[in-house]
Amino acid sequence: MKLDGFGIFVKDMKKMICFYRDVLGFEIKEDESTTNVYLEKDGTLFLLYGRNDFEKMTKHRFGYAEGINGHYETALSVENFSAVDKAYADVISKGAVSVLAPATEPWGQRTCYIADLEGNLIEIGSFVKD
Repeated sequence: MKLDGFGIFVKDMKKMICFYRDVLGFEIKEDESTTNVYLEKDGTLFLLYGRNDFEKMTKHRFGYAEGINGHYETALSVENFSAVDKAYADVISKGAVSVLAPATEPWGQRTCYIADLEGNLIEIGSFVKD
């Protein structure tokens, strides 16, 4: 098996499309009005599924984390330490929620964490000093 992409289940498709497209720069690959939307970032498929639509399709109810949650993270890398700070400031100014301001960790990575509009964690980091 080969990893093809990563998907998350969302409450508000329109807001989440706007966040991933307009704040994080993901490219939308299809019409925004579908029940599941394919986006792409650097060759990786990223899928947004409407929670209600997915439950209807599978005939199952699922539990979902509310608020900022730590079930997983989506990791994005940038070219160097100063780019971490710049990317963090940019996405915060566009509506991302700050979870951890940029910091250089003992293992040598400069990293920060934000949350999307539904509380999913996103890391922005680099191991390259300026």
